Amino acid sequence: MTTHPNGLHCRLLPSGEPAPSGRHVLGRIAFMDHHRAPAIRAGVADMGVHLAKDGNSRVTEVWETDAPVTSGMYQDLVYAHDGEYLFCAGQVPANRSYREPVRDAYRTAFDLLAKLDYPTVMRIWQFITDINRANPDGLEVYRDFCLGRAEAVDRLLGRADDMPAATGVGALGGGISWYLLASRSGRARNIENPLQVPAPSYPHRYGPRPPKFARATCFTPSGLEGAGDLFVAGTAGILGHRTVHAGDVEKQCDVTLGNIATVIGRENLLAHGIDDGRTLKDLRFVKVYVRHEEDVPLVAAKCEQAFSDRAEIAYFTVDICRSDLLVEIEGIAPRP
Repeated sequence: MTTHPNGLHCRLLPSGEPAPSGRHVLGRIAFMDHHRAPAIRAGVADMGVHLAKDGNSRVTEVWETDAPVTSGMYQDLVYAHDGEYLFCAGQVPANRSYREPVRDAYRTAFDLLAKLDYPTVMRIWQFITDINRANPDGLEVYRDFCLGRAEAVDRLLGRADDMPAATGVGALGGGISWYLLASRSGRARNIENPLQVPAPSYPHRYGPRPPKFARATCFTPSGLEGAGDLFVAGTAGILGHRTVHAGDVEKQCDVTLGNIATVIGRENLLAHGIDDGRTLKDLRFVKVYVRHEEDVPLVAAKCEQAFSDRAEIAYFTVDICRSDLLVEIEGIAPRP
C-alpha cells in the first residue's frame, strides 16, 4: 500500500474485491476484461476499464481516505469527496468522432469541480480504445481526443497550459474511460522535463491541438511545508518532441526510465522551486503499459531492477499514444 501523509491512500490489488482496511473508499477503478460504466456500487464510486485480456489478469486500483466520504452521480459522471479530496470518473462511449463528446465530458467534470469547490486537479488518467487508428474523418483517435480535451481546457481561464500530470494510453474496449483526483486546499506544482519539449508546446505535426499535461505534478497538502507527493505522468521514449529508438523496446525502456529519473531528480525539482529530490527507488504504485505482450518479460525485468522491491507494479498490454512507442511508465513518489 502506498500511504500519503495527507490522508489519501492508494492500493493496487490483484483480481477480486478489496478487503476492508478501516478507511473510507474515495474511488475504485477495476482494470478488467470488459468495461463497466461509472456508478455507485455498494456505496463506492466505481468504474471498470477494459485493460485486461482475461479475468485472471484483473487489477483493482483503490483510493482511500481517512475521512467520511460523500458519493453521487453528476450527469453521467460518478464522484466522491471527503471535504479535502475528490475522485471523479467518466466514460465516453465508442463514437465516430470524439471531439465533441470528450469536450462535453471534460466541461461537465470541470463544472462539477467548481460546484463542489475542488479547484486543484492533482492527476488525470485516460484510456482510449483504438488510440492509434484513424476515425472516419481520417484523424487519429488520440488526436481527435486531444482536440476535444483542449477545447474543454480552454474554458479554464489561466489554466490552458497548466494542466497536471496525466496518462493517455490505449484501452481494449469501451470507448474512452477517464478519472481524476482533485483537492480543495492543497497546492499543485507542475513539473517539466528539461530533456523534453513540454507537451502543450508540441509542433502541429502531432495533431491540430497538442496534448495538455505536465510531466509530473508535486502535490503538497494544505498545512504542510516543502515538497509533497510526486505524481509522475505517463512517460515514454521521447526526447525533445521526437520518439527515439523506434522498434527497440529495450532502448525505449531505458530512455523512459531516464526521463523519469530526470523529472524527479533534485536538480530538476530545484529548477522548479522545490527543495527536494527523488530517485527511481522512491517510486511506488507503478503502472507499466507495453504495446506487445512478448515484450513484457524484458520490460518487467528492467522495471524490477530500477524500482524498489517495495514498489507495487502492474503491467498492461495496450497501445501507446504514438504508434512508434512501445512502452510507457507512470508512478508516484510519496513525500519522504
